[in-house]
Amino acid sequence: MRLQSLDALRGFDMFFIMGGASLLAALSTWFPCSFTEELGNQMVHVEWNGLAHHDTIFPLFLFIAGISFPFSLAKQREAGRTSWQIHRKVLVRGLTLFVLGLLYNGLLEHFNFAELRYASVLARIGFAWMFAALIFIHTSWRQRSIITAAILIGYWLVARFVPAPDAMGADIYSAQGSIIGYIDRILLPGTIYYGNIDPEGILSTIPAIGTALLGMFTGEWVKSDRQGLTPQKKTLGMILAGIVLLAVGLLWSLDFPINKKLWTSSFVLVVAAYSILLFALFYYLIDVRGWRRWTLFFTVIGMNSITIYLAQKFIRFSYTAEKLFGGLIAFLPENAQPFFTQAAYITVCWLFLYILYRHRIFLKV
Repeated sequence: MRLQSLDALRGFDMFFIMGGASLLAALSTWFPCSFTEELGNQMVHVEWNGLAHHDTIFPLFLFIAGISFPFSLAKQREAGRTSWQIHRKVLVRGLTLFVLGLLYNGLLEHFNFAELRYASVLARIGFAWMFAALIFIHTSWRQRSIITAAILIGYWLVARFVPAPDAMGADIYSAQGSIIGYIDRILLPGTIYYGNIDPEGILSTIPAIGTALLGMFTGEWVKSDRQGLTPQKKTLGMILAGIVLLAVGLLWSLDFPINKKLWTSSFVLVVAAYSILLFALFYYLIDVRGWRRWTLFFTVIGMNSITIYLAQKFIRFSYTAEKLFGGLIAFLPENAQPFFTQAAYITVCWLFLYILYRHRIFLKV
């Protein structure tokens, strides 16, 4: 069973990484008004506490990876894979994503290991998903519930009551005052992204495991063949779960602020609410109602999400877009050019992925 909604949602998420965020932000130049200005503000990360749409992209991707695992695990078991083979695949995937993250950060460019950034988005996805998958394999639904709650509550208690030894009076939830940043400063080798804390650092990977586990709960729910549990009821269950997660997350944020760089427990719950509600919408429209024709654009991206993430680092799509569309864009009004420049870039990226899609070429990790 393959959920087309999952591929489409993954593509929708990656669209913003593939230039969609810049495209929407450029609307404020073309059509300046309060709405487009606020839309543009949503396309960048918040400075510290708070939440913008751009802060949801990364955790949504990890949540989606969690949703797909119960299906993948069942498929492997049906194929006769041994426990060792399943565990090896989980470990290899986690380590492979870590290595790809090193390549993304320039490992082969200079071989400067002292200044290399070892933390990365791909490493966070790899390790958080890997540990969550191992927990999923070895525990029951109730045990996973307890573990997920323990992860989020334990992380909050550590962050709340264990200040950084070198805080020097700084706020306990600040980069300098938090134990989360302190662990990065003393244990993380190489370059730390912000100098005093890394958004994909060591301690903040722990609550990210909770993000992946919440995705796995969702996948397990959708996969369930329990008698009487119709697709419509599954959709309703996800909506209710999203409302509960949102309420708890917002309440928790009164003490533990929503913060992506710290990956706070309130951030985990609020973004999980967003993720499950968005997935419920895609699932209902695509897999329940069967409205699939509109999904091709996003599915093409979603089927090769890691490919486009890495390709944008190593291939100059902007050069090709300039050569193909630069002359036409030059004839447009100056305030419209940023929007169509981004549209041209997205077009080139999408055509690259479409060629791979048509030839059934997919980078699977």
